[in-house]
This record gives sequence, C-alpha cells and structure tokens, in this order.
Amino acid sequence: MDASRLAAQAAARRSYGKLVAFLSARTHDLAGAEDALADAFEAALTHWPDTGVPATPEAWLLTVARRKMVDGYRRTRLDDEAADTLAIVGDLMDIEQDPAEIPDERLRLMFACAHPAIDTAVRAPLMLQTILGFDASTIASAFLVAPATMSQRLVRAKSKIQQARIPFAVPDRHAMAERIETVLDAVYAAFTEGWSDPVGTEPHRRNLAEEGIWLGRLLAALLPQEPEVLGLLALMLYAEARRHARRTPEGDYVPLAEQDVAKWDMALIDEAESLLQQASAMQGIGRYQLEAAVQSAHVVRRHTGRADWPAIVGLYDALAVLTASPVVAINRAVALAEARGAEEGLSALEPLAEDVRMAQYQPYWAALAQLSARAGRFEAADQAYERAIGLESDPAVRSFLQRRREAVIKRP
Repeated sequence: MDASRLAAQAAARRSYGKLVAFLSARTHDLAGAEDALADAFEAALTHWPDTGVPATPEAWLLTVARRKMVDGYRRTRLDDEAADTLAIVGDLMDIEQDPAEIPDERLRLMFACAHPAIDTAVRAPLMLQTILGFDASTIASAFLVAPATMSQRLVRAKSKIQQARIPFAVPDRHAMAERIETVLDAVYAAFTEGWSDPVGTEPHRRNLAEEGIWLGRLLAALLPQEPEVLGLLALMLYAEARRHARRTPEGDYVPLAEQDVAKWDMALIDEAESLLQQASAMQGIGRYQLEAAVQSAHVVRRHTGRADWPAIVGLYDALAVLTASPVVAINRAVALAEARGAEEGLSALEPLAEDVRMAQYQPYWAALAQLSARAGRFEAADQAYERAIGLESDPAVRSFLQRRREAVIKRP
C-alpha cells in the first residue's frame, strides 16, 4: 500500500470524529459534514500521490472539507432560510485555512447525540457513526438490527439535529444524569469494538480501544464527581491491562483464568484500582462500577493465585438486579460454577434455554459446554461445543473451542 493511502487511513483512524465534530458544531449538519469529509478523503487519495502527504494531514482534510461544505451551502436556493444559510457560510469561512491545532468538539457532539429529542434507541449508534466513523452495517450488527433499518434511523437522527438546532454543548448538572448513561454506553461500545481485535489485524478497528480510553479520560477530567464515569474508565483500563496476555506468541487464545499475570500491565491495573476506590467513595452505584469491581476481583489473582469467586458471584447478583441482562446471567453461572461447583452453574444457566436470543449467542453455548464437561455431561458438552464453534467468528477462539471439544471426545 502506498504512503499516501496509509497516511489517509491513519488520519481517518486518528481524526475522523474530531473533524466531523468540528465541522458539524458550526453547521449542525452531521450528514453534510460526513459527506464533505468523505469528499476530502477522496481528494487526498487523488492528490497526495502526486503532491506528497502534507505536513498536517488533518488540517489539509479540514480545509478541503470546509470548502466542499461552503460550496454546497452557496448553491442552496435562496428562500426563507437564506439568512441561516449565509450565516453558516460565514461561520465556515471563518475557520482557519491551516490550523496548527483543530479544537476537539467530540465531547460536545456526543452530548448532542444524546439529547432527549433524539430517539433513545439511536443515540449510541449515532455517536459511533459520527465520532468513530462506524458504517451502518457494523453498527446494525452490534445492535442486532437490520442494516437498512439502522441506516434509516441514523439519517432521521441527523436530520433532527439539523432541523431542531440541537445545541452542541455539555449539559448542566440537572440535565447530565439523563444523558450521561448513553454517552458512557457509546464510549464502551467503541472500546469493545477495538477490544475484539486483540492483535490489530483489522484496519477499521485499530485504535478504537485507545480511542475509547481517551474519551473515557476526557469524561473523567470533565466530570470527576460522576462515579459511573470513573467506573467505566476503570473497567476499560482493567481490560486493556490484559491485552498482551490474551494471546500466545503463536496467536492462540488464552482465557482470563489461564492468563499469565506477569503479562498484565500492572500500572494500568493500579490506575483502575485507584479510580474504582474514588468512585466507591461517592454516592450512587451503577453498572460500570459493578463491572469494574468484577474485574478487580479477578485481578486479585496476581497476589493470591486465585480470583475472588464468592465476591464475583455477589457482584453479578447485584448486576442481575440492575440490568436483567442475559449476558450477566451467563457470567454469573460461570462464577457460581467456580465458587460452588459445576452443577450449581448449570442450574443457573437452565432458565436461559428459553430465551430465543441464546440460539445464536456464542458465549451461552461456550459456557454451557464448559460447565457440562465439568459436570461429566459429556454428550451435552460435545453438542454445545459444536454449536459454539459454529457461531464463533474469531479463528483463535474457534481453535480454542475445538481443542476443548476434542478433549471431551477423547476423554479416557
């Protein structure tokens, strides 16, 4: 791949959301900003091979995108909205041609996307598209929605922001509570999308985990008295600390319970522990603090050699009450098996068999297979492993499950 294309990809990963946020904060036209930026990237791929990559690619892209938007607004029919159109053109013309630093408007854009006027179901997907450049198909897959449906929802949401002139601003304390949960959900969704590519082999996911942590740090700096903000940042840092332990040098998957603690990043874990302690001293407890506390109970293994399974069960009990999530129920069943035996874990999994969503949910079948094998129910384990393997898309995890299944088949 030539240097210009690599530079364009790097700029997209690093600054797509920053540029969209900067342009749309002045126009409230998210779709227009995205289209203009897409044109700018296309222009980069045309011009950079001949002229060379500019010293500041983001500034070059911003300048081109700004001109595209100005041209588009100038062609707007002069009607009752002429004054607004001319004002927008003026705002865009005031942007510096070659800014040394582009102000970061991403956080304000995130809160605009979480505005009460935006449909609840589309707030987090809208943030993922505008801040991180996810395409509608990727977002639809993450939220279990048809791509066409998700695309329509995103278009309507962008139109709402433009038509209602929803402000790009961090809300006051009174309005904060109803929007912060959606913002945190979107940040975590970005992190987990990057986390699912542990060896960085998929270009569209690269740096997303880092981006999620960066946004988490920004939120923590802006809202240091919000315990759930600190809890989310702690949760992401716990996970990121284990990045280099998740695969062997050969690329094989290593489950959490079998990871070499020497490969964990202790500085990140210590930072996460400190954040969790700060959050626990504040009023109010939520999902992210509890999930971070689960991770804290896992990392005690670096001192004791074993995770604190009774504490993990208790934390999942609290999470189950708070979220009623089947994912929490699966994790709770696995923790019960560790604390009280495989049969207890299987009993906890039984109610989920009636949930139609579990038919295509790989973690359910993997947990069922693991616990069935431990309980000596080898035929059931074999069938569950077969189902889990068929649903798994990650080759390393699929190989891991196949090895576990073979061990069941070849048992003495």
